[in-house]
Amino acid sequence: MPLWSQLFEDLNRRLAAGAFTDHFPGEHQLVADYGVSRHTVREALRRLREDGILESTRGRATRVHLPEFEQPVGALYSLFRVVESHGLEQRSEVREFDVRSDVRAARHLQLDDDAELVYLERLRLAGDEPLALDHTWMPREIADAVLDVDFSHSGLYDELASRAGTRLTGGREHIEATVPTPAQRRILKIDRTVAVFSIERQGCLDNRPVEWRETLVRGDRFSFSAQWAPRSGYQIDVASGTGLGVV
Repeated sequence: MPLWSQLFEDLNRRLAAGAFTDHFPGEHQLVADYGVSRHTVREALRRLREDGILESTRGRATRVHLPEFEQPVGALYSLFRVVESHGLEQRSEVREFDVRSDVRAARHLQLDDDAELVYLERLRLAGDEPLALDHTWMPREIADAVLDVDFSHSGLYDELASRAGTRLTGGREHIEATVPTPAQRRILKIDRTVAVFSIERQGCLDNRPVEWRETLVRGDRFSFSAQWAPRSGYQIDVASGTGLGVV
């Protein structure tokens, strides 16, 4: 095998084993590490880019391509299951989890301004890379039963169903592209060139709001899809089964 092909195969093997999660080495480092010419390194990197394994743009360091998650519109989808269906572990860093009052959230939940709410803030990870920053408010009377749950690798809806007997029956979402703040960029580990989706969700139980959620999802790793046809018009895809998932 030519040297570039040997280097290509070895880099592929290391990537599959989980190497280079923080950063991908530059040309000079690869030349030094492997003891080959710069031409050999460039050819191996070119093949990796052609295969969609690496991303490289002018003015930015080469990086490993991260998988993009596509979600059909119109279903109460499961970020948990969307991620794991791609072969990656979905886990969360629980940033805050307590009981508090929040006037804005209470009004979305059609409660008194001083109502006690359970607040859950999570950084959602796909593998070891941040995917979304999630803020959820629920009435305490509904969510009190899950206050002792470890949500680092557990679905909120699953826990509500098993512990409180609560299963959402519908809801609504508002989705728009937005520019994250510097603090949000640091948490999501993105630079100024990456936008995010801002998703506001109101989850309901028999038309009663029982969940208010605000989520920021990385725009370089997530997309939404729908179908339409001239005769049938706009058709919404359903993720699976009833469309209710574990979020």
